Amino acid sequence: MQGNSTSTVLGRRLGGELIKLRTEAGLTQTHAAKALTASTTKVAKMERGWVPMRDPDIRALCELYGVSDPAVVGGLLELARVDRERRRAKGWWDDFPNLGVMQEYVALENVATSIRTWQLSLVPGLLQTPDYARALALGNSMRGHPDDGEQFVAARVARQRRLTEEPVLALRALIHEGALRHHVGGPEVMRSQLAHLCQVADQPHITLQVLPFTAGAHLGMNGAFNIVSFAEPGAMDVVYTETAFGQLWVEGGDEAAQHQDLFEEISRSALTEPETKAFIEVLREEM
Repeated sequence: MQGNSTSTVLGRRLGGELIKLRTEAGLTQTHAAKALTASTTKVAKMERGWVPMRDPDIRALCELYGVSDPAVVGGLLELARVDRERRRAKGWWDDFPNLGVMQEYVALENVATSIRTWQLSLVPGLLQTPDYARALALGNSMRGHPDDGEQFVAARVARQRRLTEEPVLALRALIHEGALRHHVGGPEVMRSQLAHLCQVADQPHITLQVLPFTAGAHLGMNGAFNIVSFAEPGAMDVVYTETAFGQLWVEGGDEAAQHQDLFEEISRSALTEPETKAFIEVLREEM
């Protein structure tokens, strides 16, 4: 397992929930340390996500904080289990150093149970064809490094195994019409990409909706994001946003919940699944 000098997204998410519960109970890290027969330093490391958490420690803290709701306790235990699994795992993504800041996200995607993604300008990575991904690589910083571009494409294809191998990942994708009209790689590449979207939309674990231009102003205009879930029920979600030069994580429960509400609001404004498929077919013919 990783040492105590490196935190993880899931570890911080779990620690944040425990801090919230401890604060609501009016207790300090000293109280928690006594309950665990440990030092306050250990409690601080646990709350900051620096060390993996054991189930007995989580149960003891829940008892101390007066938390008896099985859904809450179960969610914390499941999040801790996934975090331990993530820390132990050496995955295929370790062979792709060009993933850079995306490595942590891809590692979480690999252990997630479901993902909800809202995209304004791109087809979601899990639904991209190799030619579309290659065109993205050529259009970005990998233009002068063809080997890196091919590694980028290979990593995209490897990620998509989550949609076909057990346990399959449940995916809900909301895509703005502008992303589908943007000729990434040219008309032929886009026709193939649109055909692929129609094919995957028929799979029972994939939900695809398009938000058309006619929807007008909407709450999703502020930016794209992914909501990553690890357990049902009682999931402790995290939200991922990619920036031009890095990534942002929303690890707090309230902010994650706000993104969930925002996703559902966008979904209500989008075309239905049958309407979406028909819309994409027409767009493909236009190209």
